[in-house]
Amino acid sequence: MATPVVTKTAWKLQEIVAHASNVSSLVLGKGSGRLLATGGDDCRVNLWSINKPNCIMSLTGHTSPVESVRLNAPEELIVAGSQSGSIRVWDLEAAKILRTLVGHKASICSLDFHPYGEFVASGSQDTNIKLWDIRRKGCVFRYRGHSEAVRCLRFSPDGKWLASAADDHSVKLWDLTAGKMMSEFPGHTGPVNVVEFHPNEYLLASGSSDRTIRFWDLEKFQVVSCIEGEPGPVRSILFNPDGCCLYSGCQDSLRVYGWEPERCFDMVLVSWGKVADLAICNNQLIGVAFSQSNVSSYVVDLTRVTRTGTVAQDPVQDSRLLAQQPPLPTAPLRRIYERPSTTCSKPQRVKQNSESERRSPSSEDDRDERESRAEIQNAEDYNEIFQPKNSISRTPPRRSEPFPAPPEDDVATAKEAAKPSPATDTPLPVPNVVTSTPAPKAEPAIIPATRNEPIGLKASDFLPAVKIPQQTELVDEDAMSQIRKGHDTMCVVLTSRHKNLDTVRAVWTTGDIKTSVDSAVAINDLSVVVDLLNIVNQKASLWKLDLCTTVLPQIEKLLQSKYESYVQTGCTSLKLILQRFLPLITDILAAPPPVGVDISREERLLKCRLCYKQLKSISGLVRSKSGLSGRHGSAFRELHLLMASLD
Repeated sequence: MATPVVTKTAWKLQEIVAHASNVSSLVLGKGSGRLLATGGDDCRVNLWSINKPNCIMSLTGHTSPVESVRLNAPEELIVAGSQSGSIRVWDLEAAKILRTLVGHKASICSLDFHPYGEFVASGSQDTNIKLWDIRRKGCVFRYRGHSEAVRCLRFSPDGKWLASAADDHSVKLWDLTAGKMMSEFPGHTGPVNVVEFHPNEYLLASGSSDRTIRFWDLEKFQVVSCIEGEPGPVRSILFNPDGCCLYSGCQDSLRVYGWEPERCFDMVLVSWGKVADLAICNNQLIGVAFSQSNVSSYVVDLTRVTRTGTVAQDPVQDSRLLAQQPPLPTAPLRRIYERPSTTCSKPQRVKQNSESERRSPSSEDDRDERESRAEIQNAEDYNEIFQPKNSISRTPPRRSEPFPAPPEDDVATAKEAAKPSPATDTPLPVPNVVTSTPAPKAEPAIIPATRNEPIGLKASDFLPAVKIPQQTELVDEDAMSQIRKGHDTMCVVLTSRHKNLDTVRAVWTTGDIKTSVDSAVAINDLSVVVDLLNIVNQKASLWKLDLCTTVLPQIEKLLQSKYESYVQTGCTSLKLILQRFLPLITDILAAPPPVGVDISREERLLKCRLCYKQLKSISGLVRSKSGLSGRHGSAFRELHLLMASLD
């Protein structure tokens, strides 16, 4: 009898280069789980079909990096907010700009579409929340109450409420019909990154940088439960469509939680690093993550994940039942959302007569249309995804198939992984919400290159205390004078670094790369070395053998740095050196001694010996770090393979 093929529970689906520069934001279409939108520092918004390598459409018009993107539920409209505070809405079916919304004074941090009406909510670093009428191209209402950047906005399923999460550690609930705040949910001790409404019940979940997830009852306006001990800041959470559990995208893992009582049903290892967004389709969870200009997508088979108090049956297991978790207490029945096809009371919906009436014929709109373009880069995928929505079809639309799972490398390993963990059967300890005090957290071993707050510093220590909650807005001069107070030391550091970079740049303009690197090393400032290497790494032809002798000791320091950006630069430089010079070094060292005197060959041999000695020193460090998980681990494992000839 043939052995059944054992498939993986989680696997990497695809990795693409999404932008010419760094990716700054991305979002998955929640309706299909197959559409991905990315915003980049190149001021573009690109649309992709999951598991396809080519960009479908590229949207232009923004003049500063795109910091936030969001798709509406039917995936017909997309909104993008920029670093300058402007917001643009595109019609994906018509492939053109629909609206440009201006009003925020700082970068757009969060966006969300109203589930029924044509409205968009935006949150900014200027601490304001605005509700926009897309039809009338105007701000319907402005909500004030947060004191720091608004990181996440979500409309309730019935469209009557708006939840907001901010860096001021608070979650607020706004009544859209009354135009005021209904309730504030305190308790988090760090910036709140994400909020999600339960799909059916009056329940709200919030995730924070304090590594906790809290559940809030929206009838009693009080905390239901709190889950602590997340491996890192909580950035992505998603309720199961039937509301039975909550998924949390953690560092290199997916965790499945219940809330009454709080408990972890399951945990799946996924090497996605810091996952940025989650979606569910065909009983599969799709997760996406980005690093620099690359975007990776991952799939988790939810049929093999425990989502309730009963352990799921693995398809490879025989008919024996796996161990059952103890029965959960019956949760109190909460109110269910009503989903009327109504919108907010203030704006009135205007009847749409034709496609041409989607936009007002103002001169400003005409300028936006000229400056903003929707470049269809893959007509076949575009027609398949967007055009059928505009035409009448007598056949039902084709449903997307689940992504096929790759086979497990080891059947025994797969069976072992499918067994329920004893830890998942144990309810999490119930925290004392009123009197709990957060334990001090140690600084991370690697400081991420992109983070929401400085490591070891609190921004509130540098800002003036707010005595009056509703104080008037500061003018630019007053704000700058307050920010500069107590920053003399920082100004000295930045001035010194600028002076050092000017020194290196002056040497660089002479065209002598080796002397430029020597001057950067002599300054004894790794930040200057990193800036210089990031330039040299962009052009492999700049690397020479004598340059390697100077750079390799600095690379060893970078690989041991606690800063993620330093480690990334060190890995990139070392990879270029190994690919370009390691075969040359080994060949020269293995060659027999020459007959006669060859001064240039002797100099080259001396450089090769020095490089070989330095590479041997670095190889031990690379070997020790090759067991790490995530992006760093894969980079070090690749370097370890390249350095195999040294052993």
